[in-house]
Amino acid sequence: MFENLDLTKLIFGRLTWDAIPFHDPIILGTFAVVAVGGVAMLVALTRYKLWGYLWTEWFTSIDHKKIGIMYIILGLVMLLRGFADAIMMRLQQAFAFGDNMGYLPPDHYDQIFTAHGVIMIFFVAMPLVTGIMNYLIPLQIGTRDVAFPFLNNFSFWMTTGGAVLMMMSLFIGEFAKTGWLAYPPLSGILQSPGVGVDYYIWSLQIAGVGTLLSGINLLVTIVKMRAPGMSLMKMPVFTWTSLCTNVLIVAAFPVLTAVLGMLTLDRYLGTAFFTNDMGGNAMMYVNLSWIWGHPEVYILILPVFGIFSEIVATYSRKPLFGYTSMVYATVVITVLSYLVWLHHFFTMGSGASVNSFFGITTMIISIPTGAKIFNWLFTMFRGRIKFDVPMLWTLGFMVTFVIGGMTGVLLAVPPVDFVLHNSLFLIAHFHNVIIGGVLFGLFAGITYWFPKATGYKLDEFWGKLSFWFWLIGFYFAFMPLYVLGLMGVTRRVSHFEDQSLQIWFQIAAFGAVLIAVGIAAFLIQLIVSFRRREALADETGDPWDGRTLEWSTSSPPPPYNFAFTPRVHDLDAWWQMKQHGFKRPESGFIPIHMPKGTWAGIVLSAISVACGFALIWHMWLAAAVTFVALIGTAIYHTFNYDRDYYIPAEEVERIEAERTKVLANV
Repeated sequence: MFENLDLTKLIFGRLTWDAIPFHDPIILGTFAVVAVGGVAMLVALTRYKLWGYLWTEWFTSIDHKKIGIMYIILGLVMLLRGFADAIMMRLQQAFAFGDNMGYLPPDHYDQIFTAHGVIMIFFVAMPLVTGIMNYLIPLQIGTRDVAFPFLNNFSFWMTTGGAVLMMMSLFIGEFAKTGWLAYPPLSGILQSPGVGVDYYIWSLQIAGVGTLLSGINLLVTIVKMRAPGMSLMKMPVFTWTSLCTNVLIVAAFPVLTAVLGMLTLDRYLGTAFFTNDMGGNAMMYVNLSWIWGHPEVYILILPVFGIFSEIVATYSRKPLFGYTSMVYATVVITVLSYLVWLHHFFTMGSGASVNSFFGITTMIISIPTGAKIFNWLFTMFRGRIKFDVPMLWTLGFMVTFVIGGMTGVLLAVPPVDFVLHNSLFLIAHFHNVIIGGVLFGLFAGITYWFPKATGYKLDEFWGKLSFWFWLIGFYFAFMPLYVLGLMGVTRRVSHFEDQSLQIWFQIAAFGAVLIAVGIAAFLIQLIVSFRRREALADETGDPWDGRTLEWSTSSPPPPYNFAFTPRVHDLDAWWQMKQHGFKRPESGFIPIHMPKGTWAGIVLSAISVACGFALIWHMWLAAAVTFVALIGTAIYHTFNYDRDYYIPAEEVERIEAERTKVLANV
């Protein structure tokens, strides 16, 4: 790798004009659209003089609320890219039968396949989940910000940096063709000499730093910063599920970092952790990946269980049934999620006793999940349910997730798993839980807390339209895959000989089109709601008659969240306060100590992206310079002691007086 280095190689490494895909009309067309859109956005921001506002109020902000919103925007933008990949795959599979090879060459299909998986998990689901947790947790536990405000900003920009590097692979070089977990030996340097796997490694390593630090931050926030009187068993269910999620993040993400680190050593230094020479083992990579991969499923689904708990209690207008069992079920799922990955030993030829044990543990995890579903049903029983959009997402989830859960339990039966694990049945199963569970929950949460973040509700009509197209589209898109899986059709295949299978793939492609309409309806909903924001305005701060502390603040909440730290006496703290005739304090305010915004997060992230890009293309000089710059900037920032300020008591009084005036007119 380091032989025969000349100056050009030292500066540009492997980067040549051949890395730009001039020969590919699909990519070139995409690049043109992205470039035109990017230039138009830059012109608009310059024309309306928004750069200064964005830099001071958003990019350098360490307000957990703004960071949460930026995470959600990142997730929604990446959803569009990830779904574009999904549509392209579905179209290919609908056409590519017999003599018709479809429109995507196999290597291009594999790249799209890998990119789709990476984007949807790392850059859609994770940012959306982290964004909602970031926004809500301090508000739910009655504090003013997270434990480490700077790290919060840094985490977001590192996640964004990983997404930027991932997106660059579309136009400069290529992305991995290896499946979304970069399976060896394909990922070895000899089998995959291009830059695809390197893009994969460095985009995930950079984003992973962000996620891990965010996990530590939120974990410490929940453990150490709860309002007086809020014991663990008085925490809202969403905060409980977030606590367990962040425990899993802190436990699982270092494993992913280590695995990708070893893969990096394999590719750059010729070690043999995961290749067959010198005693390495590709299966070790698979298993180590899944030690992260399976807890990751629960990292995504647990906060969503919390979202559904909040929604069901609010819209049924009664306390959540079985709060204690809900908490214990969450903790049990957290512990068991670390055993679920062991079913991957099935694929390694382990004996019957091993298979049986891990099959049973995998099935046991369905029991606390079922307990949660029954608790939601019992909460709804005899409740005066309002079937608003968040409640519709909840009902859609319960039906869909039960199917996904049952097929997951089926896959835990060893003989079944041997037959079905490498078929489209598995694809249908995990989309069932990730879409029908995680994504439905995230849309429910965004709709539910949208008025809290913006001060106005989302339009009901377009929300319902989006829900129904998503729900029906999901069943059309994935139920055929269960059928195909039971017929033994292998996953990860882009062309089929058997013409009789085509109709099932065409139904699935139709389902993907319906989901596309659902996504479009959601985007239209955002635009329509913004235009109708005065008619949809929420002056009260509590449009749904909520139960937890975030609904006690104005919408959007002030920079300091709470003028006085709330005191918690019981579960559903805000509901209890309303029952006991709580009156807002209107005097006696004191200066509030708050953290200051910082440039360091976005600058460190930009240098990390430059360093990652240099390492991908073997630009050793640029890699060395950016690495030194990264360390130097980080050390320089540690000497910045100007990190906090006080909001004067007069300012607090002014904000609270305005709120009092608004509430008097409601």
